[in-house]
Amino acid sequence: MYDQKVVGVKKNMPKCKFTLSLLFQLSSFFVAVLLDPAAGQTVSPGSWQLLVENGGISAMHMTLTRANTVIMFDRTDYGPSDIKLPGGTCRNDPNDLALKVDCYAHSIEFNLANNAIRPLEVLTDTWCSSGAFTSDGTLVSTGGYNDGGQAIRLFDACSNGACDWNELSTKMGATRWYASNQILPDNTIIVVGGRRSFSYEFVPSSGQGAISFPFLTQTNVPNVENNLYPFIHLSSDSNLFIFANKDSILFNYKENTVVKTFPTLPDGSRNYPSSGSSVMLPLSASDNFQRVEIMICGGAPDESALQASKNGIFQTAIQSCGRMVITDANPGWAMEDMPTARVMGDMLILPTGEILIINGAQQGTAGWGYARNPSFAPFLYRPTDEPNNRFHVLSSTNIPRLYHSTANLLPDGRILVGGSNPNVGYSFSGVLYPTELRIEAYSPYYLDGTFDNQRPSLTSLSSNTITYGSTFTAQFSVPSTPTNVEFRLYAPPFTTHSYSMNQRQLILSSSAVTQLGGEYTATITAPPGSVAAPAGYYLLFAVNSGIPSQAQWVQIS
Repeated sequence: MYDQKVVGVKKNMPKCKFTLSLLFQLSSFFVAVLLDPAAGQTVSPGSWQLLVENGGISAMHMTLTRANTVIMFDRTDYGPSDIKLPGGTCRNDPNDLALKVDCYAHSIEFNLANNAIRPLEVLTDTWCSSGAFTSDGTLVSTGGYNDGGQAIRLFDACSNGACDWNELSTKMGATRWYASNQILPDNTIIVVGGRRSFSYEFVPSSGQGAISFPFLTQTNVPNVENNLYPFIHLSSDSNLFIFANKDSILFNYKENTVVKTFPTLPDGSRNYPSSGSSVMLPLSASDNFQRVEIMICGGAPDESALQASKNGIFQTAIQSCGRMVITDANPGWAMEDMPTARVMGDMLILPTGEILIINGAQQGTAGWGYARNPSFAPFLYRPTDEPNNRFHVLSSTNIPRLYHSTANLLPDGRILVGGSNPNVGYSFSGVLYPTELRIEAYSPYYLDGTFDNQRPSLTSLSSNTITYGSTFTAQFSVPSTPTNVEFRLYAPPFTTHSYSMNQRQLILSSSAVTQLGGEYTATITAPPGSVAAPAGYYLLFAVNSGIPSQAQWVQIS
């Protein structure tokens, strides 16, 4: 059971927690199935599969492209990786802090069709950088460390193995190390924050350069920070929800004004290095995509980073989550507890609208060797269930995924997991948690064979290029009679440091399903505009009785 409380302007209920036993924490080792009280059906806790024993690099950053490849990269100043650049290529960088002549790759392309690895060449240091996709599917990577701090890099995904990183000669107006990116309705990217960069700017540049942002100064803790990689979500009024440390605002980036200040989220710090995670729960056509609810989970006590670095004390992470409908007249945080505490957990929206919390640790914080007690078991969170029945503990991996680990949702519904390097460089022995090069996949309950009879298969779309407000048809097959069919759009995020930037899911309006020969068809209405769904490439899932299809790519324009 999990307790819930509300924290807001007018609501202030006393905090009450019930700590779960270790037996419950480890129940996924011993229990074959989980009971879904709402649906009255048994749901398997999922399964893990090792895909690649050695990916060559540690996946500090990860994102899915429209070519069904996953781009991963770490940093250039780690020294030699475990994979070389092709054809004897070497990167010559007199400013690099590790290798001036570097013949090793620090980025890879992972092919989902065959699990093949292709080395890529980044030109400047991508350490703790950020990213977003533009409307044409180009990945824009911004910032990093050293000579990469003001860099703008582009990656245009391909299916022929010929694409690679390009770097613009144009630089950003400030160093962006541990910054966050958000794609905007006009297809520009706002880049917010970074270490000692209390400002924001736009890519492409608006001509203003770095614009002062006092909110970051106000939320910064001297010698600790706890406000890096701020959480950013595009709201339904085109303003930005921005969360840093414990506090959040609604920000009009066009006028550089704070529209609203929200209640403080209790229990501790939530941003790097305390590193909780954040999602915007799925938007729905039922209210024209107007209701916006944010969920933030985990993190670490305020002084956790100092305790770990100075005293070798690894404090218990934060166990609570907060949910807030930011579009309410008087918004407040509704609090509930995860099964166990977690820091550095990644939060992903599944095709079903459920939330997966994966990776991380139960003690300590982000940083070099600052975490203990890895969180091997993911949590499944069902937002629409009763508060006491929302969390479920899933099957455990046997690979610690700590600092610098990542996860992404794939078109087939699996979760790709990589990374974890809590060491200053590549360290494979003589350390508590070695640098991790393995890549694995977690398969949620809905991929279990017991649901094959309910699983739809998208066979065709009337168009894969969709304009705002238009209608299009989807044809699908399913072994059983379809019921409660939904169509959901998902914007794949850029993930690093426990934060999936630009992650977004929309539940679309659709007609009643009609039978067409041996298949079924439905008419779907596209989102109304770029505030609800910024232009770009999305995954479209058909969901039948709670079981999703494999996705098809669509471009919203």
